[in-house]
Amino acid sequence: MTGKLITLEGVDGAGKSTHIPLIADLLRAKNVEVILTREPGGTALGEKLRELLLHETMSADTETLLMFAARREHIEQVIQPALTRGAWVLSDRFTDASFAYQHGGRGVAAEKLRSLETWVQGALQPDLTVLFDLPVEISCQRLAGARDPDRFEQENTAFFQRIRDAYLERAAKFPQRFRVIDANRSVSKIQDELKQIISML
Repeated sequence: MTGKLITLEGVDGAGKSTHIPLIADLLRAKNVEVILTREPGGTALGEKLRELLLHETMSADTETLLMFAARREHIEQVIQPALTRGAWVLSDRFTDASFAYQHGGRGVAAEKLRSLETWVQGALQPDLTVLFDLPVEISCQRLAGARDPDRFEQENTAFFQRIRDAYLERAAKFPQRFRVIDANRSVSKIQDELKQIISML
C-alpha cells in the first residue's frame, strides 16, 4: 500500500490541535499505520530549530531558510521513510504554512519559496490538505486567552489577515488537494465534516 501525506493548516487559534486526535482515529480505522508529526519540528534537530523560530528574533529570510532546513530533515528522517513503508503521515503544518506565514505574513518573495520548495521536497506534495479557516478577529480573541504567546502569536491583526489571505489563495490555486473548513463553528459540526472528508480517502 502506498502511504499518504495529510497536512493540516490554518492561522494560529484555528483549532487544528483540537481535531488531530479525531483525524488520527479516523485514519487508523482504515487499518493503516498513522504517524503524527508537526512543523517546524518532527525530528530532534527540527524541534531545536522550532525553539529558535518561535522565540529568537531574526530576519524574514533567515526565518524562511530555517523553516525549510527543518522541513528537509523532517522529510528525510520521518515523512519519506513512513510513506515508503505504506504509513499515512498526519502533519500539523507543511509547506503551505511557509507560503502563508513567510510569504504572506513576512513578505518574502514567492519565487524564493518556490525555489526552496523544489530543492527541499522535489515532487513531494500532500495528498490532502485540510485548511481550518477562521476570521482573523476570532483568531486573535482565541489567542488572547492562550498561553504565553510565541513570536508569531504576538504579531498584529494585519499580519494574521495577510496569512489568512495567503492560505485562501493557496486553496484556490490547488483545489484538487485542499479542503477548506469553516473553523468558526462548533466542534461537533467541524468533526462531522472531517468524518466526511476522511471517508473519501
